[in-house]
This record gives sequence, C-alpha cells and structure tokens, in this order.
Amino acid sequence: MSQRCLTSLAVLLVIVGSFTLLATMSYAADKRAEADANLEAIVVGNTEFAFNLYARLKDHPDVKKANGNLFFSPYSISTALAMTYAGARGRTAEQMAVVLQLPFEQDLVHDERGPNKPRPLMAVRLPWETRRLAASFGALEKGLKAEPKESGYELNIANALWGQKGYKFLQSFLDLNRKYYGAGLEQVDFVRETEKARKTINKWVEKQTKDRIKDLIPRGAVDPLTVLVLTNAIYFKGDWASKFKEENTEHADFHVNEYKTVEVPMMYQKGKFAYTEGEDTQTLVLPYKGDELSMLIVLPKKIGLLSSFESELTAKSLTFEQGRLREREVRVYLPKFKMTCGVLELKDILKDMGMKDAFSLPPADFSGMTGVKDLFISKVLHKAFVEVNEEGTEAAAATAVVMTRGGPRPAPVFRADRPFVFMIRDNRSASILFMGRIVNPAEQVE
Repeated sequence: MSQRCLTSLAVLLVIVGSFTLLATMSYAADKRAEADANLEAIVVGNTEFAFNLYARLKDHPDVKKANGNLFFSPYSISTALAMTYAGARGRTAEQMAVVLQLPFEQDLVHDERGPNKPRPLMAVRLPWETRRLAASFGALEKGLKAEPKESGYELNIANALWGQKGYKFLQSFLDLNRKYYGAGLEQVDFVRETEKARKTINKWVEKQTKDRIKDLIPRGAVDPLTVLVLTNAIYFKGDWASKFKEENTEHADFHVNEYKTVEVPMMYQKGKFAYTEGEDTQTLVLPYKGDELSMLIVLPKKIGLLSSFESELTAKSLTFEQGRLREREVRVYLPKFKMTCGVLELKDILKDMGMKDAFSLPPADFSGMTGVKDLFISKVLHKAFVEVNEEGTEAAAATAVVMTRGGPRPAPVFRADRPFVFMIRDNRSASILFMGRIVNPAEQVE
C-alpha cells in the first residue's frame, strides 16, 4: 500500500474516531440529562405524597393520643411501598402509582371500540416502567447516603426483603429489588417460627437505626400466613452548622394553644440564616454541618393558627416560601425536644387515599412477586424517632410492608407437651361425665 493511501487511511480513522468520541460523549450527556430528569420526577412525586400523607396523619387517632405531636419519614414509607410496587400489576399497580404520586408519562394507544369500529389513537397517562422507576429510586438513595468524615453528617438507608422459607418468588422481582434497592432476600419461617421471624426483623431494624427504632413489628402483626415483609430503615445524625450554646438555654413558656401553656427548655442563638415571613407565617432554615441538609421550620405568627395553616400547607406553597428565603440576621428561639412516634398502621389511610385493591384478595394483584394473584398487603407499619438539642439532630424511622397469602390458614399444631385439663362428655346432651387434668403423665396413679 502506498504512503499516500496510508496517510489517507490514517486521516479517515482519526475522523471516524472523532465522530465516534463525539457521539459517545453526546450519548453519555443525554443519559445523564435523562437520569437527572428521572430523579427530579421521583423527588417531586415523593414530596407530593409526603404532604398528602401529612394531611391525613395530623388527624390520626394515635397522633391525638400523643398530644398532637407527629413525626414520620415520608421517604421511608415511599421507598418501602415502591419496593412493593415492583411486584404489583394491573389496577393494583395503577392505584398505588396514583397514591404514591409516582411519575406518569403520556403514551398513544388505540381506543378500543369493538372489532368493527374505528380504533383511533388516543393519549393516555401510563405509570413509568417498573425498572425505570426502581433505577431512579436507587439513584436517589445512593445520592442521599453520607458518612460523617466526608459530609459532616451521617445518613444511612437500608432495605431488606424477609421471605417465607421455601416460598417461590419470581427471580425478576428479587433481582430488581436487590439491584436497585439493595434489598436482598432473607429467608425466615413465618409458618413454624412466627415469633422468631418477627424478632429477627425487629433486630435488623434496631441495628440499622442504632437502637432508636424498637419493636417496629408488634406481636400479632405477622402470622403463619405471612409470606413476605419488605422493610426500609433510615437513620440521620447531624450537628448544626451553628450550634446553640448550652448556657443560653433557659426554661420558657410554650403555648400549646390559647388556653394551655407549658414550660420547656428553650435554646437561643443569634446569627445569619435563610429567613422569610408572610402575613401569617415565618419560615427559617437551620443548616446542618456540611450545608447539604437543613431543618426548615414554618411557624404560624399567632397562637391557635396551626390548624388553618396546615389546611393550606402543600408542596406548592412550600416551594413558594422557599423561593422567598433570604439570608439575614435572626434571633432564634427553639425548644429542645425528643419523641418517639409509636407504630402507625397506615393501611386505612392508604385505602382512603385511593390504594383500595392492594389490601384484600381479591382484587389485589401482586403477581409480579410470585407469578400468581395469591398475595395482598395486610399491614403497613411505620415508626419514627427524633431528638433536637444544642448540638444538632438525631432522627430515625422504619417502615414494614407485610404481605400475606390468601386461602385457608395452615393446619394448627396441637402439641400436648404441658399440663392440660381433659373431660369425657356425652355429645348428645353435652353432659360432662368425667373431668381431670394431667400435670405429669409419667406418674402412673393406681
């Protein structure tokens, strides 16, 4: 081959290589833009769900028992139910997508009007494909996790599946949860060792939340018909970027309502913070060390206005307030507080929000888990903890979605290996003819 041909070939290869590199860079940029858009859609949906759920929980009977105090993790609940959604199909999946505010997209489908009638294309809203949704949730979780040495605060998130030993789950369902949620399948025996299985799950939750969330699953919440429990646990600990000094903390009045006042330890500091105020509210942002997380506080200006303020609290209204924030010097008084919000059963709330099919069989369709319509959600349990003091904030929460199989209950085991009472009776008249007890069958009385 001549020198001129070799030179031309080299130039051609450089040109092709350049175009290939540009195409690869363009493809990578497009993929990053798509991933960013997917992530934003997930966050927007989760935020809408958070405010919708708050509107229901604030009037929950268990919250009223706790003097109106409420604390929960909408992220934990969204994630646990998104993991469950991976196995939902049909109308069950559609209802879950609407309630959880999962992203939808427009698509064109043929309008079904019968075999002999025209079938024009029509626009419909369809939930995201399951893998796309899971990948976006997984990317969000990966971006949220943080270690104190790198970020200045600690934020740990963990997921797990707890399945009945020997039960056949679809490999596609297990693989998706393992890949995107980091939720591997742990086998337990709900049928023969129900209490042991419950304690095993609770121990895992305690470990992931540094012992802040105990007994997430109370006695009786799982039984021999339980097939799967999907869990999420989240733990956060962060110091204030500007700490409150303990010597500035004094006891002061806190007005519960127009008629009731209690004395609490009130922290104080003066500094520059993001702040805004409207006609009825004040909004303050207290950043944590590292400036990646913060506590946002919205305070009604007058005592007794909380209820009317809450009725207007939405994701949209909060976004508006955040847009008005400006840094300025503020004198901040904040009470120290610590509370554990007891186990909340979210089943009835989620049903009222529109997730009706998922909780009974029929019509529940979680065939994406097992290949058949044999499972339904029996419980959605949530528990949370928070402590706010001069140093910063510690918070933890966990959620469990309990999946139960339909059909007859397994045969009970009657094992007479402890003292018992017995009778010999006439079945026709129900007359007791003989009666006694066995305390020690080894003792033969003559």
